[in-house]
Amino acid sequence: MNSVAKPQIAVIGYGSQGRAHALNLRDSGFDVVVGLRPGGPTEAKAEADGFTVKTPAEAVANADLVAVLTPDMVQKKLYNEVLAPNLKQGACLLFAHGLNVHFGMISPREDLDVVLVAPKGPGALVRREYEIGRGVPCIYAVHQDRSGRAEEFAKTYAGGLGGARANLIKTTFKEETETDLFGEQAVLCGGASALVQAGFETLVEAGYQPEIAYYEVLHELKLIVDLFYEGGITRMLEFVSETAQYGDFVSGPRVINADTKARMKDILTEIQDGTFVQKWVAEYDAGLPNYKRYQQADKDHPIEAVGKQLRAKMQWLQQGAASQAASQQGAAQSAQKPSTHPIAETA
Repeated sequence: MNSVAKPQIAVIGYGSQGRAHALNLRDSGFDVVVGLRPGGPTEAKAEADGFTVKTPAEAVANADLVAVLTPDMVQKKLYNEVLAPNLKQGACLLFAHGLNVHFGMISPREDLDVVLVAPKGPGALVRREYEIGRGVPCIYAVHQDRSGRAEEFAKTYAGGLGGARANLIKTTFKEETETDLFGEQAVLCGGASALVQAGFETLVEAGYQPEIAYYEVLHELKLIVDLFYEGGITRMLEFVSETAQYGDFVSGPRVINADTKARMKDILTEIQDGTFVQKWVAEYDAGLPNYKRYQQADKDHPIEAVGKQLRAKMQWLQQGAASQAASQQGAAQSAQKPSTHPIAETA
């Protein structure tokens, strides 16, 4: 194997994260090849970015480090049918999320180093921060260390992404997987979406205009989240009115209370014992019937129609969308629609 400092890297997948990883690593001086399904939606994009594009089987054959940046539910088939038979002896296998390894859906070959590197930000931010000389913090973990240098490989890869410029935190596959799933379900996606919808419904059912309800429970949420992002709850309290602060203190615990926390614990337990993943795998294998129904229900919620009309009048959003459309359209379409193909390109 080449030195840890400059391993030959195969990036499998060229969605939001895959593209950012490949570009940052190349700009950091690494030899990077991209593995994609021939004729797939991102093959031309990777080639336009100047990468040598091969089939995944060809890409991993001579790679010292293979970064698997495809959707969770295609990784098992991808690994078993394509990667495992073609990975060279003693290579390092890298994931950006530990779900498949932690829950035993992928059992890596015994000769491989197996690590995880997860930037704590979307691909566009990972790339943008790197380009201006900064970096997005990364967490990393080692699942299997056959060479005695697995942690070095993880740190080297994270450094190539720009993560070492910001912060590197060591974790485990278990911790990364379970906390990531919990955050998505209880707070970031499931919790936040349900809270916004419930707030909108409460105001509209009480006779208030849907447009006003939208502004109060969804539009202005960005202002609060930005303050959280910049300086935590303390910064948010510094910038909202005393009236808002008092409402926070007396009403927040009425909405999110001990019963809510108990349900969060139930969600965490189902993640920890594998119940959630078992259900998700069964849903995926069945062709996503409930997934599609849930997704359509969210799209059909009245807040979406109101929001679409209001956002059309927000010129700053239209300008931002126009400037990003050309570079992100293909990746966004792939990411929004889970693929049943074993070599999906999205991260």
